[in-house]
Amino acid sequence: MTPKNHSIVIEFIIMGLSDQPELQLPLFILFLGIYIVSMVGNLVLILLIRISSQLHTPMYYFLGNLSFIDLCYSSVITPKMLVSFVSEENIISYSGCLTQFFFFCSFAVSECYLLTAMAYDRYVAICRPLLYYSTMSQRVCSLLVSGVYTMGTFSGLIQTVYLARLFFCEDNVISNYFCDILPLLKLSCSSTYINELLMMFLVGFNSLVTTLPIFISYAFIFSSILSIHTAKGRSKAFSTCGSHLAGVIIFYGSIIFMYYKPVSSYNVIQEKVASVIYTMVIPMLNPLIYSLRNKDVKKSLKKIMKRRISLSPLFHCIPKNFTF
Repeated sequence: MTPKNHSIVIEFIIMGLSDQPELQLPLFILFLGIYIVSMVGNLVLILLIRISSQLHTPMYYFLGNLSFIDLCYSSVITPKMLVSFVSEENIISYSGCLTQFFFFCSFAVSECYLLTAMAYDRYVAICRPLLYYSTMSQRVCSLLVSGVYTMGTFSGLIQTVYLARLFFCEDNVISNYFCDILPLLKLSCSSTYINELLMMFLVGFNSLVTTLPIFISYAFIFSSILSIHTAKGRSKAFSTCGSHLAGVIIFYGSIIFMYYKPVSSYNVIQEKVASVIYTMVIPMLNPLIYSLRNKDVKKSLKKIMKRRISLSPLFHCIPKNFTF
């Protein structure tokens, strides 16, 4: 279908999460709080991994990249969403909409592949502990992370290019809080058949390529854990991968629920809930899950805090015989 006799869309109106005026301020405060917690948590984890020599291991190298990805793709979405709560009309340009979708898609796919790399890292650590540092060398880790960002960028680029080929006519209201592919396909006045096939293929391919190694890795991991004779040893081994497994289940569950279905079954409320989970809730939960359940991270944080306090001029003003 050609765009003749139609006014071509040069900007979109983003509806946001809710159109009820009484909910705008509470939702703004809620999601601003979530965004602040997410930003602070991921930034602290990145800086902590960089500063603490105890955390200079492959596991924390991947975890630092996970925090970076969460930091980026949450920032691509949330600030624009917060604007919709305080402005009467949240407008985004056509090019801005495609740019937002590209970065969101790239970082989301990158997280899928990074979770797979982290699963492989846990497999080597638990099933091949004597070969861990030789297998997960700095070169191997760098290659894995490079592959993660390459696959993310490729997936985002190819979907954005095909999305840019579509025509958008009179209807320019996006029934979501960001420029996602499903509401954009619903707005298009040209055929979206190729885009739907491409979306289904990429979601299926990326899901299979990333989840299959995770399932295989955890099959070997659980087999190794069950072969440990002491309950303390099994608990210690499982604690090293429990956080990662929880993150995988939440992330992939929301992604598959969101995209692995035809555009005709698009439901605004369900999609908004699923979108909130993987764009805002998961980036907030990841640093909390990996830090609160990790003894090395908590120990490094306490060590750095004690060092900062001891170097503080205020601390030196306290008498040595003073007790709290």
